[in-house]
Amino acid sequence: MTKQQALELLHEKLQSPNLRKHCYAVGAVMKALAMRLDGDPEKWEVVGLLHDGDYEMTKSDPNKHTLLMHEWLKEKGETDEELLAAILSHNYVHTGQNPPANKMEWALYCCDELTGFIIAVTLVRPEKRLSSVTLENVLKKWGEKDFAAAVKREQIEECDARL
Repeated sequence: MTKQQALELLHEKLQSPNLRKHCYAVGAVMKALAMRLDGDPEKWEVVGLLHDGDYEMTKSDPNKHTLLMHEWLKEKGETDEELLAAILSHNYVHTGQNPPANKMEWALYCCDELTGFIIAVTLVRPEKRLSSVTLENVLKKWGEKDFAAAVKREQIEECDARL
């Protein structure tokens, strides 16, 4: 699947502008990580773009999240087992299917929460621009446990060990 095909599927299935932006962010981070970890940048980016594409339709039943996207991809003729497995691995905690087992799957697991945290830091900055956020800004907020409390910090902390 190409990036353009992934974007078309994402836009067809996911309407929330904020959720789309989250998927764009995860896609960008996944692409960068692929280049750093000897992965396929286009494939990793597609996985990042699509990982939450079924969220609006499955948010009331977390056990179905990623399974619906997996189904849609198969219906579109997707046969890349690595890509399909990575999508499923994103929600293994709820589905019990395909725990992360390779660098691409662990990258998705870790950066999904990390992108959310960085966006939260951005939104509390006076200029609200991602380009103005520094590592120091992120680390300062990291220590504030009440800040972005929904972010699973333990999931982000696995990045170092897993990647």
